[in-house]
Amino acid sequence: MTTTSAEQIRAYQGPALFSYGFRPFFLFGAVWSVLALAIWLPMLSARLALPTALSPVDWHVHELIYGYVPAVVAGFLLTAVPNWTGRLPVVGKPLVVLFSIWVAGRVAVATSVLMTPVVAAAIDLLFLIALGAVIAREIVAGKNWRNLKVLVAVAVLLFGNAVFHWEAIAGRVSGYGMRIGLSATLMLIMLVGGRIIPSFTRNWLAKRGPGRLPIPFDKADMAVVAASAAALLAWIIGPDARATAWLAVAAAVLNTWRLSRWAGARTAAEPLVLILHIAFAFVPIGFLLLALAILAPAMVTPTGALHGWTAGTIGLMTLAVMTRASLGHTGKALTATHSIQAIYLAAVISAIARIVAAFNLWREPMLHLAATAWVAAFLGFVVVYGPLLTRRRS
Repeated sequence: MTTTSAEQIRAYQGPALFSYGFRPFFLFGAVWSVLALAIWLPMLSARLALPTALSPVDWHVHELIYGYVPAVVAGFLLTAVPNWTGRLPVVGKPLVVLFSIWVAGRVAVATSVLMTPVVAAAIDLLFLIALGAVIAREIVAGKNWRNLKVLVAVAVLLFGNAVFHWEAIAGRVSGYGMRIGLSATLMLIMLVGGRIIPSFTRNWLAKRGPGRLPIPFDKADMAVVAASAAALLAWIIGPDARATAWLAVAAAVLNTWRLSRWAGARTAAEPLVLILHIAFAFVPIGFLLLALAILAPAMVTPTGALHGWTAGTIGLMTLAVMTRASLGHTGKALTATHSIQAIYLAAVISAIARIVAAFNLWREPMLHLAATAWVAAFLGFVVVYGPLLTRRRS
């Protein structure tokens, strides 16, 4: 007789932290998000020097896009794939090995001078290779062919990371690696978010009585995603081109329209749902900021504009997914407590402050506020969710 995934998970007798993929990667992804920012600030002011071949800014960028983001992607995929395939989740020693490879990558990049940048790059790239192999094995074994497309996102992140390391080793300053990785992350958010946001919203609103419901993922969504992909591709190839700016404006308008179809205004009573809509709102905000940085660079700094996506879209969406998924898979009620709402508030403040700084308005105080609020949000996740993620489901 076959057993369910839940029964197989309960049969696991090892540490609770390694009883499901979301546990170590969500928890330590958040820990790394805090540590990386706490380390970067004194690096930037030359009060601390890591033995890394990357400049302080490059290290900061790399550890967000290719350190933190892959951890969250791993936690999400290792949790979602068993639901797609009906197979036993990756637990125990295989999960420990995968997690250890991710940790080794963080150490290698931070100490790349000691082991040579080429060796450090090889260690760092190994994580996305291993993750892709594990996900591919599970999907193929479960004959869940339609979800093989998630491997494209992993492959593009791997390629972008390889380009990032190559640029650093070759002394290039073109930024292709950063743009590829950030674009891949945004595409993943637009695709996955475009499915889960209307779905979760519909499920919650269905219990609230009659009213407007979100429109499920359809051909119109695919058209918006395609237009967004075109804008991002133009940005990768020609980051300063006026054509890129106008494509970004079009993508901003289309994603705003797309978001309006999901009935977000009706979710104010449940922050656990509302935060998903707020997080996605930073997708069009990011496109608009990118366009402004190209068309009016005196108004908004080009690097600052990207924080609409990094601090806004990535920071908020990953927190939204991690907080919700962790509650659901640890048997807790799907509602935002006051402490969870405080996490969201800190993350929103961080994103807004960083965008204000991009316009050179009260730049120094806004930068400090953004950094402090970011640390508060992710440290809050560690404090609130750490006990849930390190003990067995009751």
